[in-house]
Amino acid sequence: METVNTTERLRELRRLMKENSVDIYGTVVGLFLNVESFLMPFKLCHLKTATNQKFISGFSGSAGTAVITSEKAALATDGRYFNQASKQLDSNWHLLKQGLEDVPTWQDWTAEQSEGHKTVGVDPTVIAAPEARKLTEKIKKKGGAELLGVKSNLVDLVWGDDRPARPNKKVSVLDVKFAGKKFEEKIEDLRKELDKKKSAGLIVFFFSYAAVTPTTATLYIDESKLSENVLPHLGDTVRIRPYSAIFEDSKAFGESLEMEAPIAGRPQIPKKKFWISTKASWALSIELGGEEKVEEVRSPIGDAKAIKNATELEGMRACHIRDGASLSEYFAWLEEELVIKGTKLDEVQAADKLEEIRSKKERFVGLSFDTISSTGPNAAVIHYKPERGNCSIIDPTALYLCDSGAQYFDGTTDTTRTLHFGEPKEMERKAYTLVLKGVIALDRAVFPKGTSGFALDTLARQFLWREGLDYRHGTGHGVGSYLNVHEGPIGIGTRIQYAEVPLSIGNVLSDEPGYYEDGKFGIRIENMIMAQEAKTNHKFGDKPWLSFEHVTMVPMCRKLIDGTMLTPEERTWLNEYHQEVYDKTKGFFKEDERTLKWLERETRSINVMEFTLT
Repeated sequence: METVNTTERLRELRRLMKENSVDIYGTVVGLFLNVESFLMPFKLCHLKTATNQKFISGFSGSAGTAVITSEKAALATDGRYFNQASKQLDSNWHLLKQGLEDVPTWQDWTAEQSEGHKTVGVDPTVIAAPEARKLTEKIKKKGGAELLGVKSNLVDLVWGDDRPARPNKKVSVLDVKFAGKKFEEKIEDLRKELDKKKSAGLIVFFFSYAAVTPTTATLYIDESKLSENVLPHLGDTVRIRPYSAIFEDSKAFGESLEMEAPIAGRPQIPKKKFWISTKASWALSIELGGEEKVEEVRSPIGDAKAIKNATELEGMRACHIRDGASLSEYFAWLEEELVIKGTKLDEVQAADKLEEIRSKKERFVGLSFDTISSTGPNAAVIHYKPERGNCSIIDPTALYLCDSGAQYFDGTTDTTRTLHFGEPKEMERKAYTLVLKGVIALDRAVFPKGTSGFALDTLARQFLWREGLDYRHGTGHGVGSYLNVHEGPIGIGTRIQYAEVPLSIGNVLSDEPGYYEDGKFGIRIENMIMAQEAKTNHKFGDKPWLSFEHVTMVPMCRKLIDGTMLTPEERTWLNEYHQEVYDKTKGFFKEDERTLKWLERETRSINVMEFTLT
């Protein structure tokens, strides 16, 4: 990971900030406001901010916020990226490590900089409306002027013609045999929800926009992105409008709302409001008419797609078997290359081989994210991304962490395994086994309906906590079905939003505790688990109880397991898991002696009586 010199970029950005404030503010008081700082969150909104963030700061992580004033520049990110950000930011930047004691949030830091009636500017398409309101309150409490929506993105202007074009991959139709439900039925389900809650419609944003009302459904997307089978598939049910038309149409939607009869002394209000997600942009809310005409809700579409139907669940089971076989083949190949042949392979070359193996499997479409192929100290960078021509040679005497996944027509995978091809150190085995115990504890959990992922998080951390250890990332995230590999609104972790949504039958999540020592090594184990109804002897409260079904089919690393640290129940779980992996994937290796031998070795049972590996 290289450090980028951002001096000239920041100088040009500050010139634009001054250009948009001092000259205009001095001549037309009250009409235009002085933009003295510019903030750029990049948690959402159509990929735009993630690429802008990397350009202006040099930081390539997927979560964070940059705040630039006339004299300072700060980058705020969470514990997953502390290590990475410290390597990529140059001396122009101050790193705000979110979540640590005595470190202000980016909102508080921004408000502090606004003291003295300064105005904070932001592109309104890249900040959510609720976030904008909260930030405005903080700015005014600190004596700042206000939060101003700047329609021209100033970072875009700095970047100019060198800015990469927006991705233009084709949109295709997923056959109902994989989706399990026709899109027309999904739209009708949504309309029933809109009618139930007396809503005028819902505006949805993703890598396009969609607007659904009781009588219309509109998709906002550039037609050049549509495969030839999309329009016939949508038929008369959905009309197509240009991507750029969403704001113009949103203004018309807001103006078309039927209003209540006027009451003396009270502003006229609409009979129904438009729904937008709590994560939808401030710009969208403004065009619809603001708070008077908009109701911000957790997206019912997000809730619906997080609960997989029977077809999607079966697809998840099937694709994880194929994907697990690919990973076993890859690890067997990698071990032979590094240990037997002594081949020098860098992290990207190894990742390329894994993609090649996966691509031969039935129903493979592509990767679900860039493979994290990391050796030794690089594995301590939680979301490490090796760069071609600028990455490390894999060291067979160090830990190797591989976090990877694929998209198949019948599901999405995300699996992490940590391996050692030599002799692991005592602390590495101990840490790995503590992480493994956490994976098992969450996998074996039984809990009442209504329990959230927030409540389950400690199950995976408890064994690390007893040793005074921890990890700075969530324990699990939702996973889509041939969709986002990170899918809300569910998750397992300490984020407060994970306490808002209880887990439901049909949810698919990751189970991925870890442990990292900066500059030394990183360990993470990740399985996919699916929430199901549990069979219990009793049903307290006369309500369902839930448990998990694991679908990832890849062995744990035997060399890194300290059998003496496992309880009899944990050893039984591990032996049964390994037998399941062997039974479900061995058929792929009838003509692959190398992988079959590797699989047989890695899935051999742990001797319970002797507390040793046999």
